[in-house]
Amino acid sequence: VQLQASGGGQVQVGGSMRLSCVASGRSFASDVMGWFRQAPGKEREFVAAIRWNGGMAYYADSVKGRFTISRDKAKNTVDLQMNSLQPEDTAIYYCVAGEMALSATRSLTSYRQWGQGTLVTVSS
Repeated sequence: VQLQASGGGQVQVGGSMRLSCVASGRSFASDVMGWFRQAPGKEREFVAAIRWNGGMAYYADSVKGRFTISRDKAKNTVDLQMNSLQPEDTAIYYCVAGEMALSATRSLTSYRQWGQGTLVTVSS
């Protein structure tokens, strides 16, 4: 089972970036897939998630209205479109997957699969 994230890099404040995660190795039909991030010196935190079946999306308050999560069933990918990026969005972003109840979507421990992480740096 593998989650392969790509698309990180450096962007200026106010800019946009798109992260992509390719999932392979098993069926993710029952999963929630999403993104967590970890900034330097901070704990890992929930960013966004989407139910593979149904497409219901969830967002952290800090990114709501700026980030959009989507999935492509044919390609087995989950993307995170990030707009209006701010310095506080600088972090390593991790693609995640797992099966869970709705109430557990924002919990780090709900996700059993983690990708390798991709660094996003927002500079002024």
